[in-house]
Order: sequence, then C-alpha cells, then structure tokens
Amino acid sequence: MLIQYILKEGISGFRRTRLAMTTSIVTIAAALVLLGLFGIAYLNTSRIVQSFRDRVEMEVFLAEPAPDSLALAVDASVRSVPGVLRTQYVSKDQAALIFKEEFGEDIHGVLDFNPLPSSFKIYLSEEYKNADSASAIHARLKQIDGIDDIIYRKTLLELLDKRSRTFALVSASIGLALLLTALLLVSNTIRLIIYSKRRLITTMKLVGATRMYIRLPFFIEGILQGALGGMLACLILYLVDTFLIGLLGAELSEFLTVPPFTHAAVFLAGIALGFTGSALSVRKFITENVGI
Repeated sequence: MLIQYILKEGISGFRRTRLAMTTSIVTIAAALVLLGLFGIAYLNTSRIVQSFRDRVEMEVFLAEPAPDSLALAVDASVRSVPGVLRTQYVSKDQAALIFKEEFGEDIHGVLDFNPLPSSFKIYLSEEYKNADSASAIHARLKQIDGIDDIIYRKTLLELLDKRSRTFALVSASIGLALLLTALLLVSNTIRLIIYSKRRLITTMKLVGATRMYIRLPFFIEGILQGALGGMLACLILYLVDTFLIGLLGAELSEFLTVPPFTHAAVFLAGIALGFTGSALSVRKFITENVGI
C-alpha cells in the first residue's frame, strides 16, 4: 500500500501542473541534447587532437663523427629520460634513403659525400605529449653528450594545448549553465506541486506522517521528469547523429564518432537532474514545521 500510494501521488503531479511539467521536461531534454552534442563534439575533437599529438616526435642528431659506440651510449642515455617511450636509430645511409623518398633526389648525385647525420627518432609516452612535458624532455636531452641538435614540433604542441584548454573551458561553462537552468526549472516545478498540495501535507504532518513519507512522492515526480526528459533527449540525439553522419558521407563520417555509452549517460543524467532538482525543493519547502 505504501509503494502504491507513493507512486500514485508521484504521478498525480503531472495532472495538477501539466504546463509546468511539460516545460520542465522539454527544458531538461533541450539541456541534455545540448550537453550531449557538446560531449560528442568534445570527445571527437579530443580524438582528432590526440591523433595530431601522436604524430609529434622528437629527433636528435648525433655529433659527427658518430661511431657505433657513441650511438649506443646516446641511445641508453635517451631511453633513461622520463617520458621517452622508445627510440628508433636512423643511420647516415638510412637518412639518405629517406631524403631520396621525400625529395626524389639521390644525395650522392648532388654531393660527393653524405652530409646527413645519424639520428634517433624519439617517441614519447601518452602523458608527455604536451608542450610543457616535451619542453622538459628537450632540456634533458640537450645535456646528453654526443647530441648535436634536437628538433620537434614545439609550435604545434603549444597550439594544440592552447586550443584544447580553450575548448574545454568553453564547453564546461556552457554545460554548467545548462545544468543549472535545468535544475532550477525542475526545482520550481516541484515547488509548484508542493504548493498545490500544501493543505494535504499540513494534514499529513498533523496526523504524524514522517518527513520521508511526505517527501517520497515528490522525489518520484522529479525522477519521472528527468527520465522523460532524458528519453526525449536520447531520441533527438539519435536523430541528429543519424542526420549528421548521413550528411557527412562515408569518407568524413569517421570524424564523427558517437560513443556507445552516450545515450545511456544522457538518460542517467536526466534522472540525476530530476532527482537533484526535486531534492532541493523538498528539502527547502517541506520542513519539520507544519507550515510550508
């Protein structure tokens, strides 16, 4: 009987405040759609940025002459630097082949000798593929004897870091504003329902009903609002994703990846929003006192 009463009273709020409920559900859905789109955009942008980071590598050139003993010593020293994942040795002859592949000219046909130095390509660990970490590794490498020069795409890393931070900050700000708006609307809707039941609540308190017994139907109403808003948002997101993937075509669709957990996360976020909004109102407007 208790569960039946709680569910019945929880659903009854939809009849008493239909306009407020509808507005709250639509607002939750709109907020979740925007959050979902920002989330998808952020994940795809991060994936693209990471693909650029993965292409960033350092290359250290050995001082001439560079016998095998020097190359082995430099290799051991480079591998000991924190953040270095692995190294790849490029001999003078291999450097000449790379030059021919890239420029279509044989270095020996241009010059009587091979001026290209031996080098090591350095691949960094994931957590070190940023401007600050790469700069610290560069400073450590400069201290190693036998290294003549070090090159890497410092400007590209700095640009990626700057743009990533800006995009994350903007996304977080917009997401927070949307969440607060949805919370406020849910909280106000529950407040209207509480006000419409104020005489019933007062009577229940007078006959000894506990706070939790009175509050549970409002929690149910908030959760239902959030769940319905989440379901509507999932449907809209699915339609938008399908439209965008069809619009981009097969070649460009790989740049738009929708993680499988996205829709579940949006639905659960809707429930969390509804519950939190109702909890805020219930805690504020249903107290130990008889008055509301």
